[in-house]
Amino acid sequence: MLRHVVLFTWSDAADEQRRAGTLAAVRRLPDLVGGMTSFAVGDDVGLREGNAHTALVADFPDVEAYRRYARHPEHLAIIAEHIEPYLSARSSVQYEL
Repeated sequence: MLRHVVLFTWSDAADEQRRAGTLAAVRRLPDLVGGMTSFAVGDDVGLREGNAHTALVADFPDVEAYRRYARHPEHLAIIAEHIEPYLSARSSVQYEL
């Protein structure tokens, strides 16, 4: 089992409406791409200054399932259209469960 965690910090261009649209697009990934055993994405609730704005956590049964997801055209299209143009910073980690 592999867990994929991504933290997004949005630029000033990502207003509230844009961020809501981005979250809606990202939440379609399980249906569009599949392969994960669990998937969650949400905005930070603001308890600590300096946190990232949004987190994504997805579990995959194995490394190959993650790799299929990572290179899937629908996934790449959502990144190109909804994430990269509005991103200030991103970090991720994949680890075995």
